[in-house]
Amino acid sequence: MLIYNFAKKNMKIAENIQRIKSEFYENIKLVAVSKTKPNENILEAYRGGHFIFGENKVQDLVKKYEELPKDIEWHFIGHLQSNKVKYIAPFVSLIHATDSLKLLKIINKEGKKNNRQINCLLQMHIAEEETKFGLSFDEILKILHSEDYRQIKFVKITGLMGMATNTNDTSQIHREFAYLKSCFDKIKNDFFKDDETFINLSMGMSGDYKIALEEGSNMIRIGSLIFGARN
Repeated sequence: MLIYNFAKKNMKIAENIQRIKSEFYENIKLVAVSKTKPNENILEAYRGGHFIFGENKVQDLVKKYEELPKDIEWHFIGHLQSNKVKYIAPFVSLIHATDSLKLLKIINKEGKKNNRQINCLLQMHIAEEETKFGLSFDEILKILHSEDYRQIKFVKITGLMGMATNTNDTSQIHREFAYLKSCFDKIKNDFFKDDETFINLSMGMSGDYKIALEEGSNMIRIGSLIFGARN
């Protein structure tokens, strides 16, 4: 596990959140990426009025859910293994990285068991890096046209998520985010035109969130700019 070394006297988590939010347009959601961070850091943000946090490991998410205030909105932002869906299905607010029909069907199964509809984003692969997960635009269309998808009742698709290439070429990042926004708009128009819940476009992290905002993101995932850089 990575070790984070913070000087407590320099920790101004709530102030960092407010500074970032001051740059947002209306109706932008900030997901404070709290992965690897201790409860006291999350509570500092919480006491400052922030309630949306993102985790990328199921075990950590379950532990924090059990230990922290119940009005926190927990987002799962990592690659989700199908055999671990059952642990977060009772409480997770949004799963960002839904990247296969198989995973959708398992989330649906666990949603049914818990008698709740689980909100999910479809993850698109927009980066040049092969290490990143995600569906192509054509694969998303295939899922949404399928009979299997029409049988899913305990999953609510509320938007798309994507990660740009880790590069200093800002023009490339702009292109990748612009492409994701165009895919979001087309899918919204073709499949969710009258669905007021299909609204989330999750793109942008600490290094590229300003570009993401320029390209139409309305959900930003930020960790290090809030909680401090890692050593």
